Amino acid sequence: MSKNDVKLPTEKPTIGEHLKRAGYSRRDFMTLCSMLMVTAPVGLALTDNASVSKVASQIAKTKRPSVIWLHFQDCTGCTETLLRTSKPDVADLILNMISLDYHETLMAACGSQAEASLRQAMRENEGKYILVCEGSIPLKDGGQYLKLGGKNGVDLLKEVASKAAAVISMGSCASWGGVPSADPNPTGATGVDQIIKDKAVINLPGCPPNPYNLLGVVLEYATFKKLPALDDQHRPLFAYGRLIHDHCPRRAHFDAGRFVKEFSDDGHRQGWCLYKMGCKGPQTHAACSTNHFNEVPDCWPIGAGTPCVGCTEKAIAFRVPIFQLAEIHGATPPEAFPLVNTKIGSIGTAAAGLAGLVAGAIGGAAWVGAHKLPSTDDKPKSDAASSGGK
Repeated sequence: MSKNDVKLPTEKPTIGEHLKRAGYSRRDFMTLCSMLMVTAPVGLALTDNASVSKVASQIAKTKRPSVIWLHFQDCTGCTETLLRTSKPDVADLILNMISLDYHETLMAACGSQAEASLRQAMRENEGKYILVCEGSIPLKDGGQYLKLGGKNGVDLLKEVASKAAAVISMGSCASWGGVPSADPNPTGATGVDQIIKDKAVINLPGCPPNPYNLLGVVLEYATFKKLPALDDQHRPLFAYGRLIHDHCPRRAHFDAGRFVKEFSDDGHRQGWCLYKMGCKGPQTHAACSTNHFNEVPDCWPIGAGTPCVGCTEKAIAFRVPIFQLAEIHGATPPEAFPLVNTKIGSIGTAAAGLAGLVAGAIGGAAWVGAHKLPSTDDKPKSDAASSGGK
């Protein structure tokens, strides 16, 4: 071992042991597990109605999973959202629930010591660690637009991923290219799953994504040795299996035809639907409307009064103009419901005269028709009766 290597513990304690050493009470741990059952898939592998204590028991016996976190073409926003968690806070999430063995932004080491830490973390946890990638991977011109420790970013990704148990793409950039891949995509930025084909890759798109989605996937894998159910874009269904529109708190306004027409208008102040402002909620798969950031009410775009930009959707985000109306699958509100503010106009003189003329014509035709039709009481006389019995 070189003088720059940092010795990591070879035997990691379980999550329960580590929390106990850190001074957390059983009540604290139970509170944490109950929150995770709501916001993440932890416990779903047991039974649909598993108790908190049963899930807590499983998690407590689990070895703290080793996580190696790499940065590529990113703004560090995904790391920032991780640092803003409140339940659990950053200490719970990073230092107690998982073993974050390498993270360029959060680690104290730098330069050759940081590179040595990465090599040691890979060596001591080979085949067991979870690789988290933040940022897109540039491929154009041989990947020369990103250098990390003297290596092209794409080469470092392949090297570290080759010894990982699973790979998680944190954020839209790592999932499918994100902002750097927007036209004309000068660096050839792309997502991790377009490069790593021999490992399980889980995408957690979002700009930024909710950090509890990451914690849920990591603990699901570490505790039950399985990955959560994924959709066709490798996104976990527990977080991306429904449209924001389906559970949006402004959905009632959409159904009633109450729309914001411009920012700061009356409807905007009253919290009406933002669809006509270009909200992409009807096309965006995410849990933002039910699982807010940092447990703060309205801490998400629509809650703050701005349209959803569809940041989890490759076909929409940073490609479709912000104010372009989203596609609606099914009847639009004006077709299904009357507008609540429809104005009742007055009938003009000419219109009234025309209506009277039409009504008179219809009434006259009905009177003439009635007199031409025989009455049911006027039965035609027989031939015998008409001849007087002759």
